[in-house]
Amino acid sequence: MVEYKLVISDRATSIARTVGDPQSAGFLGKRIGETIGGELIGASGYTFRITGGTDRSGFALRPDLPGARQTRLYVGEGFGFHAPRNGMRRRRTFRGNTVSEDTVQINLVVEQKGPKALAELFGAS
Repeated sequence: MVEYKLVISDRATSIARTVGDPQSAGFLGKRIGETIGGELIGASGYTFRITGGTDRSGFALRPDLPGARQTRLYVGEGFGFHAPRNGMRRRRTFRGNTVSEDTVQINLVVEQKGPKALAELFGAS
């Protein structure tokens, strides 16, 4: 059974919600940047965009890394590493941009609002 923790962000608030089977099956194979319908998680009228996430080890999903594999990249200033000195680079572990069974958290942003507020649909957590 795959279970995801969804962090849904609107401009003003963010709400955490856990989804299990059968809702979680709709997220498998989705990539960062894709949009999903709110009906998948019980928010009809809403549209969400996947912006990121983490895997079971806490490594971030990187948008420019294809697939669901885990790999070590040599990175400079930017996504996943903030250098304490100019020009510094480090090897960091990242997960690909595709949601898989190893993904634990998925970050979503509201693209289109529905008739009800998110707090009414999911409750304030």
